Amino acid sequence: MENKKQSSDIVYSCYYNSSREGEHFVPEHTLSYVIAGSLTLNDSSKEYPSRNGTFRLIRRNQLIKFEKQPPQKGEFKSLSIYLNQQILKKISIEYGIYADHTPKDKSVYELKINAPVKTYINSLLDYRDNGTLNNQQLIELKIKEAILLLLQINPDLKNILFDFSEPHKIDLEAFMNKNYHFNVHLDRFAYLTGRSLATFKRDFEKWFRMTPGKWLLQKRLQEAYYLITQKGKKASDIYLDLGFEDLSHFSYAFKKQFGSAPSKISTE
Repeated sequence: MENKKQSSDIVYSCYYNSSREGEHFVPEHTLSYVIAGSLTLNDSSKEYPSRNGTFRLIRRNQLIKFEKQPPQKGEFKSLSIYLNQQILKKISIEYGIYADHTPKDKSVYELKINAPVKTYINSLLDYRDNGTLNNQQLIELKIKEAILLLLQINPDLKNILFDFSEPHKIDLEAFMNKNYHFNVHLDRFAYLTGRSLATFKRDFEKWFRMTPGKWLLQKRLQEAYYLITQKGKKASDIYLDLGFEDLSHFSYAFKKQFGSAPSKISTE
């Protein structure tokens, strides 16, 4: 069971008794603070493990897989602070802060914890306890405070926070072969490759000679077949990692493609 208390931009999560895996598109820069347990992120190029007290910035416009793990006999707890573009643009104008260039090296940045950051986190927890996380004016002030704290920790973060450009048109083949296992809608893939949905579909079929949906299914099933037959993996251990929503759908598609259920083909 998961309990969340949130405003539109600040979320307190408390997850009980077991780990939880998932994935999503990150549309806004997000600050993540782990209070208890661990939160492992994976952007398909690198894994970013955490520990209690880890404070991270996740860049916007990323595809991220995550796994939340409660501590032994405890609960996973975290704070997520979403730095929306509207507030960032206001700060950019108010303080005259602009990006000099656009760094492309990482999706996730670990941030140093200092006394002001600790005070800031504790203030959010106090607001959670007294029920004021629903006050939108206060929330906007706390988001602004978070952004100014980030710039104190690392002034170079302005090149990430105040880069308001949208994804440009990139190599479709390389992007899809890297990210096919993310279970997101085609419009997300289109956006992240710098294309409209119609252009994405047209470019995709021109390059891959099939529709995106058919290619994604085949690619995921091919990888599943390899992992099961060559690496001894179980269907229950891999279906989420390969972008399938549930085990029954994966098993049905696998049997239709290869003529045998995953549990049987692994022993053939």
